[in-house]
Amino acid sequence: MMRTVGIVLAGGMSRRFGSPKAFAKYKDDYFYELSYRALENICEKVIIVTRAELMCRFPENECTIVDDEMYKGDGPLAGIYSAMRAVEAERYIVLPCDMPFIDQEVIYSLSKVEQTAMILAVCHNEQFHPLVSIWSGEAKDLLKNALDQNKLSVMSFLQGTTTEWIPANTLTTDPKTAFQNVNIPF
Repeated sequence: MMRTVGIVLAGGMSRRFGSPKAFAKYKDDYFYELSYRALENICEKVIIVTRAELMCRFPENECTIVDDEMYKGDGPLAGIYSAMRAVEAERYIVLPCDMPFIDQEVIYSLSKVEQTAMILAVCHNEQFHPLVSIWSGEAKDLLKNALDQNKLSVMSFLQGTTTEWIPANTLTTDPKTAFQNVNIPF
């Protein structure tokens, strides 16, 4: 069993954005590449979870999967669960592809927080970032139960388990920039 696996969530529908956010660019890099890089030196393996129609756009040498067939299209919880099923680990560091300013230093700082709750997630000025988080491998069965009951809200899931909220300003000196969720093209 691996100690730490990274999960890049890159399968959202991007309705407001107008095109797949995973392939939006900041400078010369795709958003998913920036998320991948933030995780790769901290995690033993990084899994990109996407939609079937986007699979061919990712390099073959990266571990890219789609949602478990039973939960296809059921949102971030399905993506996290699918990655947990694909590779067993003690913990999973989750990062969405639409927060391209989160870098390796932020993830490193988050990874060093002592995890006493099932899930560690980030908040900044009462704004919650549940998908910038660390999930214990023990959450897998609870995730499956939630998905089986069609309970797909990430925040509701976090409220139903032990979750510790980590202040963003303990992870970076510029949390406003780092934790910016990009919903419109630059």
